[in-house]
Amino acid sequence: MKKGLLKATAVIAAAVIAATSFPVNEVNAATNNVFPAAGVALAAGNGCSIADIRANVARNAAKQSTIANHEKITKKDESTVQKVETPSSKAVNEGTVIDGIAVVGSASEGATIEITSTEKSMSEGAMNGGDDTELAENENGPDNAEASAQEANPTIDIKPEAQDVEEGEEDLSDQVIAVVDGYVNVRSMPDENSEVVGKLYNHSAGTWLDKQGDWYKIESGNVVGFVKGEYVRTGQAAVKLAAEVGQRTATVHTTTLKIREEASLDSIVLGLVANEDQLTVIEETDEWVKVNIEEGDGWVSKEYVSIATLFPQAESKAEEEARLKKEEAERKKAQQAAARSAGAKSSGKSSSGGGGGGGSYAATGSGLGASVANYALQFVGNPYVYGGTSLTNGTDCSGFTMSVYRNFGVSLPHSSGAQRSVGYGVGSLAEAQAGDLICYSGHVGLYIGGGQIVHASTAATGIKVSNASYRNILAIRRIF
Repeated sequence: MKKGLLKATAVIAAAVIAATSFPVNEVNAATNNVFPAAGVALAAGNGCSIADIRANVARNAAKQSTIANHEKITKKDESTVQKVETPSSKAVNEGTVIDGIAVVGSASEGATIEITSTEKSMSEGAMNGGDDTELAENENGPDNAEASAQEANPTIDIKPEAQDVEEGEEDLSDQVIAVVDGYVNVRSMPDENSEVVGKLYNHSAGTWLDKQGDWYKIESGNVVGFVKGEYVRTGQAAVKLAAEVGQRTATVHTTTLKIREEASLDSIVLGLVANEDQLTVIEETDEWVKVNIEEGDGWVSKEYVSIATLFPQAESKAEEEARLKKEEAERKKAQQAAARSAGAKSSGKSSSGGGGGGGSYAATGSGLGASVANYALQFVGNPYVYGGTSLTNGTDCSGFTMSVYRNFGVSLPHSSGAQRSVGYGVGSLAEAQAGDLICYSGHVGLYIGGGQIVHASTAATGIKVSNASYRNILAIRRIF
């Protein structure tokens, strides 16, 4: 045998390498596995240094962790071997502890350490979605519904490092974003049998707090609890997803904000928006932000808005119960108000006012929502006036929907941003019904069916009918 090469065996305790997803059971350093590091001149010596093993084990563990998470090893007792090169310098004595690794014997010059795992890295239930996600049925999914299989998600055992961002920009590296069909349960403990404290819906987000095994502890809205790691994205994967699903929003903080065609105070005013309106951000500079409004895309000084990336938040059990109760109460209240309004009209006690004529437009369907939409259509052709609420003499977008619903005994706020929160949510345009509010960046319209809305558009066009999908829809809200 070549002088300087010794047979040695080192035993590593399971779970001492936190950067990998494999519980480490066994370490072997043998002369039949000698792979000197390419390009590294090995010094003549007796074994390897503590620093050598620490650095090489850490590098290989990180690499193996990423591979393991993608492969999703599930078969019990299946072994995985990883090899760590150990260039020689100084000997490692028996009994030495390196980052929690107890070394037995000494490693030979240029030897390779083999790390063998005989435990599975993920539960078999996790491969098929387990029992902790739900498929949403309308707003409230059935219990124990099986979620669709999710794409593998690289996970981390330590708090994500902050990303390198420009001054004034957001650091989204601590976000945990759900990727599920419907929602994933948020539990009180990292255990599928623990209490459900809330629900995290698809593309909703929370803040990373901790990680325990396959579970992440998050804070989202008023909910603090654990979600299974396979149903969320974290770290750089979350940062990338945030750019796709997060809603970059500028919230107005002045009574009337001028939106200009160019990023200059000397530029032509494109349109006006009200205080607390939320505008979709398209582009940003150091001092200006480009936003989308009904009149088109324009610029506003950052001095008058606050900018943030918004995500839906988790809903606690108490919040869900309160929401459902409120929605039912509002629905009954609106129906009663509409019934009273209909009774007053039939007895000749109501004067709704004349309109510019809705032409041949008519709402689809039947019921109270259709009645609201048909009432609104009679004002097509009447003027748009910023801040106005008169259906005949001039109104803006939220004033239009507010005044239409007021005729049915329903009170709405005079703000397109605030109207995004009234009533209750509708999942998609395909599910929309006549009378629903269709909400856009800085704008709102009334759905009449057939993929169309009636709305107070701009000063140039007045109240008119448009395709509902002519702009990006941010929310759909149902009153009745």
